[in-house]
Amino acid sequence: MNKDSVFRTNVIGAGEVGVASSINMDKNAVHKTNSFYWDTKGNDYLGAIVLPFYGAFVSEEKHQLFGDVSGKKMLEIGCGNGQSLQYQGDRKASELWGMDISEKQIEKAMQHLTSCGLSAKLICSPMEEECGIPKDYFDFVYSVYAIGWTTDLEGTFRRIASYLKKDGVFIFSWSHPIHKCVVAENNMLAFKKCYFDESWYSVALDDGELTLSDRKLSTYVNALAKAGFVMEQMIEESDDEIIQSRDSGFARKAKMLPVTFVIKARKL
Repeated sequence: MNKDSVFRTNVIGAGEVGVASSINMDKNAVHKTNSFYWDTKGNDYLGAIVLPFYGAFVSEEKHQLFGDVSGKKMLEIGCGNGQSLQYQGDRKASELWGMDISEKQIEKAMQHLTSCGLSAKLICSPMEEECGIPKDYFDFVYSVYAIGWTTDLEGTFRRIASYLKKDGVFIFSWSHPIHKCVVAENNMLAFKKCYFDESWYSVALDDGELTLSDRKLSTYVNALAKAGFVMEQMIEESDDEIIQSRDSGFARKAKMLPVTFVIKARKL
């Protein structure tokens, strides 16, 4: 995980970057803005947000949330360039499926997986919408730094639950909402945003634009419960070994508060 990857994870989280302006959320406009960004500006390799990393300073290698995936059917929500699907394929998953809102990311994922000798069924669609993914089929559905883009969290979680077999597992990560509220200034941490503010906003990034909302942890937990999931594990702690290998303001911030969270939940 290189220095630029960590920086980009912070940027994608939109916690400390640029000037954010509040907007009225229109689903189609959000999809158009965000898919255009990933089609054009978002094609760089984001090493901190593909497995085995769940985001800055949190890794699957340490926490082992998946366990043995050999013979398992896997679906990734927000598959990006296919690096995380490759990770599962290399660990002998029996089927790889992925979906992403960006046609360019789907193309890159297909090219990458083919070059690795892996096959996958890839679908270009917003995660909120019906797109032909089979029901009651998957052992695992997972998402690395993608779920937070949804315009309908409860609906997305219900849809994900429908894809899973009974007792199937859903694992996802996103930027921790506390991280989004706090900035580093003059060797101090200062609150710059209300934790309870879940309004949608637009932020400039790399000459592009993204639109998102910062949801509370309780919003994610309650939406999971409504969709028929039971939480098994939540990770907020940053990995000390990864932090110690970095010398940056972001790493120092991660020593003080969580910058990434990961939730593992099971379908009842």
